[in-house]
Amino acid sequence: MSSIDSKVEKGYFGEFGGSFVPDELKVILDNIGKQFEKYKDDPEFIEEFRYYLKEYVGRENPLTFAKNLTQKIGGAKIYLKREDLNHTGAHKINNALGQILLAKRMGAKRIIAETGAGQHGVATATASAMIGLPCTIYMGKLDTERQALNVFRMQLLGAEVVAVDKGRGRLKEAVDEAFEDLVKNHEDTFYLIGSAVGPYPYPEMVKHFQSIISLESKQQILEKEGKLPTAIVACTGGGSNAIGSFANYIEDEGVRLIGVEPLEAPTISEGVPAVFHGYISLTLFDENGDPKPTNSIAAGLDYQGVGPEHSYLHSIGRGEYVTASGQEALEALQELSKVEGIIPALESSHAVAHSMKLAKELNKDDIIIVNISGRGDKDVNQVYDMLTK
Repeated sequence: MSSIDSKVEKGYFGEFGGSFVPDELKVILDNIGKQFEKYKDDPEFIEEFRYYLKEYVGRENPLTFAKNLTQKIGGAKIYLKREDLNHTGAHKINNALGQILLAKRMGAKRIIAETGAGQHGVATATASAMIGLPCTIYMGKLDTERQALNVFRMQLLGAEVVAVDKGRGRLKEAVDEAFEDLVKNHEDTFYLIGSAVGPYPYPEMVKHFQSIISLESKQQILEKEGKLPTAIVACTGGGSNAIGSFANYIEDEGVRLIGVEPLEAPTISEGVPAVFHGYISLTLFDENGDPKPTNSIAAGLDYQGVGPEHSYLHSIGRGEYVTASGQEALEALQELSKVEGIIPALESSHAVAHSMKLAKELNKDDIIIVNISGRGDKDVNQVYDMLTK
């Protein structure tokens, strides 16, 4: 592999990415892309973004050595990158703040977003409240039911939550509704996408704001261990926490980049290249050529597509993508809770499950960093029901 530079062409990662949307929407998105390119390296923008990451989010967050889990499993050392300790309880706030600061500079009067597990919705509602902009969150009806606590949190923060009951009432349908809203109201509305998906410029923009995760973890592991990790492990749905966890290690070819998908939504493992939600990526389809229904216990991973850069990293062999079942994730959640006193989100628990397997296969001088993308508070009612019923 001669080069791992994925920016072959603006908006593309190899054959993946691009912007396959109606002309009217493309003009809107191209303008967002121009503004992003203008401000992402602007000293005043960077200073303001870093201020909020420190004073509002509480960064940098720890890279915690999971001593008890490591000793119990044997093999490699397991470190936990603690995105669960961020304000609002997940990695989503990093990107929400970056985009809300961009929206402010673009003169937006209204924010819209989509959400699956609800964490991006909460982060967007939080950032909107801080900036003082009205906010509408689209969420699949099924997801509003299984993530009722996050729906209330969004409403408490002043957001309007729209339950989308079209189709299967999942994340896909929420994204569809948000794009329709943007086309109708683009003159004063900014669409704040939460994952590294969608047409240009969103995959690049989300990666940029989430790359703080790997920027910190790389510095932290060098301070603690004096060397780079053997592997980075992160759950992969749309792919924002994973691409943020990988970003600053992509050029370090000795570091394994491992994304963990739900067995019930194996987009990269079983998907085919196709245009989905305005970009080319690996996508799950059924025998009729329609997006295939997925049924992950983790609402944030319940998606038929994945970010284009993950598709690219898979295609060139730089990223490894594996699956963990809902049952394995549930067991990993309980194990980390009991052994380390840390309750991870069901999404993150997929990464924990694979890390526990991987540690046994590696030596004691190997190091695994697993991204705890969010805390499990939002899932405790759901987990309780699953364990008792």
